[in-house]
Amino acid sequence: MAPDISGRTRPTKPKKQARGVKRKRNEVNLETLQKAVEELDPKAPVNSFDDLPLSQETRDGLAASHFKTLTDIQKKAIPTALKGADILGAARTGSGKTLAFLIPILENLYRTQCIGSDAGLGAMIISPTRELAIQIFEVLRQLGRKGHLFAAGLIIGGKGLREEQDALTRMNIVVCTPGRILQHLSQTAAFNVDMLQMLVLDEADRILDMGFQRDVDAIVDYLPKDRQTMLFSATQTKRVSDLARLSLRDPEYISVHEASATATPKNLQQNYVITPLPEKLDTLWSFIQNTKKAKIIVFLSSGKQVRFVFEAFRHMQPGIPLLHLHGRQKQTARLEITTKFSNAQHSCLFATDVAARGLDFPAVDWVVQVDCPEDADTYIHRVGRTARYEREGRAVLFMDPSEEEGMLERLEAKKVPIERINVRAKKQASIKNQLQSMCFQDPQLKYLGQKAFASYVRSLHVQKDKDIFKLDKYPLEKFAASLGLPGAPKIKFLKADADEVKKRKNASRQAAMSDSESEEGSDEEKDPKQRAKDKKNGVRTKYDRMFERQNQDILADHYAKIRHKDEGEGSDADIGNLDGEQASDDDLFDVKKRIPAEGTYNPDAMPQASAPEYAKTVHIPGAKEGLVLDSKRREKMLKSKKQLLKLKGQGQKLVFDEDGNAHQLYELEDENDFRARGEAEDQRRKFLEEEAERVAEADVADKALVKEKRRAKKEKRKERERAEAEESDEGDDGEGAMFGGDNNDAMANFLADAGSGSDDASESEEEQPKKKQKKWFQRDIPDRSDQGGREIETMDDLEAEAARLLG
Repeated sequence: MAPDISGRTRPTKPKKQARGVKRKRNEVNLETLQKAVEELDPKAPVNSFDDLPLSQETRDGLAASHFKTLTDIQKKAIPTALKGADILGAARTGSGKTLAFLIPILENLYRTQCIGSDAGLGAMIISPTRELAIQIFEVLRQLGRKGHLFAAGLIIGGKGLREEQDALTRMNIVVCTPGRILQHLSQTAAFNVDMLQMLVLDEADRILDMGFQRDVDAIVDYLPKDRQTMLFSATQTKRVSDLARLSLRDPEYISVHEASATATPKNLQQNYVITPLPEKLDTLWSFIQNTKKAKIIVFLSSGKQVRFVFEAFRHMQPGIPLLHLHGRQKQTARLEITTKFSNAQHSCLFATDVAARGLDFPAVDWVVQVDCPEDADTYIHRVGRTARYEREGRAVLFMDPSEEEGMLERLEAKKVPIERINVRAKKQASIKNQLQSMCFQDPQLKYLGQKAFASYVRSLHVQKDKDIFKLDKYPLEKFAASLGLPGAPKIKFLKADADEVKKRKNASRQAAMSDSESEEGSDEEKDPKQRAKDKKNGVRTKYDRMFERQNQDILADHYAKIRHKDEGEGSDADIGNLDGEQASDDDLFDVKKRIPAEGTYNPDAMPQASAPEYAKTVHIPGAKEGLVLDSKRREKMLKSKKQLLKLKGQGQKLVFDEDGNAHQLYELEDENDFRARGEAEDQRRKFLEEEAERVAEADVADKALVKEKRRAKKEKRKERERAEAEESDEGDDGEGAMFGGDNNDAMANFLADAGSGSDDASESEEEQPKKKQKKWFQRDIPDRSDQGGREIETMDDLEAEAARLLG
């Protein structure tokens, strides 16, 4: 009977059925979740994440990251953001603002199913620094790793633009910095932001500041108007112009600590020290020496200061690991440094304000502000790196006496409690001498110190709050000395006020010339001839200025006399004649030297003009005559070894005898002594005979030496042959002895040949063997030339001879 065959050709796949059930369950969950969000009351009290309408994927991510209770800013911001409202969120540093906008982003995109490359970009998070963007992305990855299918990316630069362009088109959530995302918006053609639903600005007051104003305005122009926008910061902006630029629609202002007594965490102990500018590095070094078992962040105003202090302290080895972070470093180095500092138990990080905002370094004990912050908001962000999440922390601010009054007023207006403390003189050490020594030995460190000085002074110059930063009140010369520099580097804007320089630069030539003439004096005070000349020549040329120079250190006296004569200010009497006579003004020629009629002319006998009164003579060792310094050019010769060598005579080569007495390389014998020994021809003949006898004796000695070498070589050869004969006798008798020890004899012969070859190489050509040496297999076999005239020359001949002997 034929078996029953159904019409289905393939078995049912259980996976497809399960996938369909899961899809239906997800649709039901989305409907339930959407309904719960619509019924949510933003003003209702919420204590834990279980009280919020969140997806199971988000709940699993929060549980895996050990987030259970809500902070103050999260209690108010998350329900409002889930409803889709625009938010201005302000809370203290370390209060959990990152979760306040990441959870609404995941939930809002999850409910709209903005998943996959087809859905496009759904949310954009903009951060002012790369380090903060990396931190936000890590938190986002931790929350979304338990089931969310969003494609998230980090766009902060540091990689090739092409790699980011390929990945950017597939992203649903992007964490970025303003400059890099603007570059992609303008250059990446496939990057589409028309479906953007949410825009978040972390540290919004910094992003909306002048530094990023143009970038943010350009980014907002690319984004759709119908979106949800959230701004979070510890010091929030309320300016209407900023809110209008971002197209916010009735934003909810959420400030959980606005009514509190302080703007900083309660567990933060804040102090300040009055430290004069030249003593700041001494105080910082003493502080680090007394706080080695701690985690410290030291804030400085510029990256060049960070580099100098880091390099200087690293050479001095304070006994605590040192790190430095500034904006000029590459992205890989900055990421490595932040990771090292986060994982370190005891370390000191020198940083600029690039590390002042949003970064969450665990267990920071101290925040030291060596340079005064630009405003109270920057101070709040700096000290916010410690005392995070209800932990305790300490902060200290170094202030110059001129900064105290103005800075305390700004901090008081921001509700920042701060107390003054004093430095114990016994524990403070001075490192000025050490820095001077290091700068003297290391030119690169000195160059860093000069750049650090210039950058710090420039930062003071560009500060907006002139009530705090008064540039003329700082002892800059002493500050340069405290950095180990020999003197304060020249800075352009310190020479004159910028407005005055600009005014002088834009002034007309005619006005500048009139000002200079008024400074020189009025026309009534001038000589009549000079007034006539000035009237005739309205504009002075470079030649006029050249002939009006008064630098007597360069121009000689005779040049000044010629100038006075040409200008008509003096007569011939002012110049003077050598014979003391005075010429009349009507003479055509000027008599410079008068030669008497009687006697002959001798220029050496004529009186010479004396050197100027200011001239002095310097005697140089080795020079025949002293150097007369009558000009600046002559004085510069003292600094040039090449020029001074010209004044010295040529050197002489000397040789020293056995007694150590110096003699000329070639000394001529006294002529009288030479003639006393006889005629020159007899002395020459005698010299040749003596040299011939000396050469003959040397030849005899050389021949005896060669003969001795030959005899020694012959004895060595005989001894070697005797040793070879003894070795052959020790072997087996008969035919087996001849062939059994053939290989050993061959090796011995080879070694003997090698040894004799090295000895023969040192002898003369006459001692080399004239006959061709036989091969190794020809030496132990007698010559068979008498039996047919055949000699053994090849291996075939050797085999034939062996077969014959064996029968």
